[in-house]
Amino acid sequence: MTRLLLPRLEQMTSHSWLLDGFPRTLAQAQALNSSCDVDVVISLNIPYETLKERLTHRWVHPASGRVYNMGFNPPRVQGRDDNTGEPLIQYDDDKADALVARLRYYKDVAKPVIDLYKAKGILHSVSGTETDRMWPYISSLLNTRIQPQNTIPVSVPAP
Repeated sequence: MTRLLLPRLEQMTSHSWLLDGFPRTLAQAQALNSSCDVDVVISLNIPYETLKERLTHRWVHPASGRVYNMGFNPPRVQGRDDNTGEPLIQYDDDKADALVARLRYYKDVAKPVIDLYKAKGILHSVSGTETDRMWPYISSLLNTRIQPQNTIPVSVPAP
């Protein structure tokens, strides 16, 4: 992942950029820091039960990547994509059995990354369960750091 992402970021030195889900490991964070000037890191602290509820209710239309949540964004027809009518799938990692191990692994791997950015003084932790309550702080933080006209989003799938 690092070999794919870093050359692209190095081409965007005149732009602000935002990474979602990267870096995930200490090695990735160290590589990123050695080639780029990271000035803000946001860590979302979501209670386990909230994550479990959201992820176990997540269903995806594989061809398009459209995501549905049976709790707050269900498809119009159960198990079918709204646009195509094709079947939705649930990833094995989003099923309850796999979720505990997945989150435990993520927590263990992410801790050194969080500690690194905390020590650098650029970590901002946001805790909560509702996006509508968390987003205003995140938006305000980003607006003080990023020039909107020069922003190019770079996305990496979340764990």
